[in-house]
Amino acid sequence: MKFATKAIHAGISPDPSTGAIMTPIFQTSTYVQESPGVHKGYEYARTQNPTRHVLQENIAALENGKFGFCFSTGMGAIDAIVKTLKPGDEVISTNDLYGGTYRLFTKVFQQYGIRFHFTDLSNSANLTALLNDKTRMLWIETPTNPMLNIVDIEVLANIAHNYSPNINVVVDNTFATPYLQNPLNLGANTVTHSATKYLGGHSDVVLGVVVCNDAALAEKLGFIQNSTGATPGPFDCFLVLRGIKTLHIRMEAHCKNAAEIANFLASHKAVKKVNYPGFASHPMHAVAAKQMRGFGGMVSFSLKEDSIQAANKVLSATHLFSLAESLGGVESLIGHPATMTHASIPLEERLKTGVTDSLIRLSVGIEDVSDLIEDLARALG
Repeated sequence: MKFATKAIHAGISPDPSTGAIMTPIFQTSTYVQESPGVHKGYEYARTQNPTRHVLQENIAALENGKFGFCFSTGMGAIDAIVKTLKPGDEVISTNDLYGGTYRLFTKVFQQYGIRFHFTDLSNSANLTALLNDKTRMLWIETPTNPMLNIVDIEVLANIAHNYSPNINVVVDNTFATPYLQNPLNLGANTVTHSATKYLGGHSDVVLGVVVCNDAALAEKLGFIQNSTGATPGPFDCFLVLRGIKTLHIRMEAHCKNAAEIANFLASHKAVKKVNYPGFASHPMHAVAAKQMRGFGGMVSFSLKEDSIQAANKVLSATHLFSLAESLGGVESLIGHPATMTHASIPLEERLKTGVTDSLIRLSVGIEDVSDLIEDLARALG
């Protein structure tokens, strides 16, 4: 099946008991057994739920994977992946990444003896320099949050696996979505998403997913999912299933609008730099064009007046771009990484990656783009 067909049909069948075409919300905590151990495949809702099962099958198919797992949040999904490691293991990570991921790595897992190295993975030589016999995971965001840097998944996966087949190459595919990019096809072992974002698409649900192909890794993830209990409720799973059905249509609109807004910002006298992988001038544009089927709906830019005060003037003056954290909904959002999504990253570290005081991040929605441009033009003066 092609993507649009998979989004609507993969892993989904009419309910056998009623014929309902939409997957029912199985709002139950437990399931009646005929006798001890004899049941219909479901025992307890933390362990299994039919609505969650369908979503797991659907997202695995979209990522061309065999095994899918859902968690109560995107951070819950990342937490489960890192829990496959043990004390003494080392992780090499993108240095430009979501602040919540950085916080989880450094403030939670580092104290348990897992070591994290943060580096610019757009340069493969940086990965080679850090690989050692304790490396067990390579963590990639591409496009990165919020600088929209691009990492060559195929090149880095080959380097990591040639060094050791025991390295789990993980890609956070939240910004690209499976519609624009499929990391498993490029050599990654594991893909994760904050389904809160584009997969749900309507800013009404919080959920995370993990997809992989390796049966041994899937067994570990399934055990962690059940043991820790960070599982989503059936209504949340229903909302993400509903959102996925229009993912391909929404992403086309997000991409189109973002391209026009990036071009508008690049020509504005108040703007110093625009970060957008669709520009031919982007240092990794060729890689983005190779591994993605579009450049996404995210744009970030810095102002010529580099101060929080200058950024606040813009952030407070938009009407259609709502000032809020998160991204990927049908409505446009504007945010200030330095004080919002990336506030947990130390000043020195965020400045190294370009997250300056005037950096503004846009999640471009699917409204009429002329209205969005007018809104930004007014805010920028």
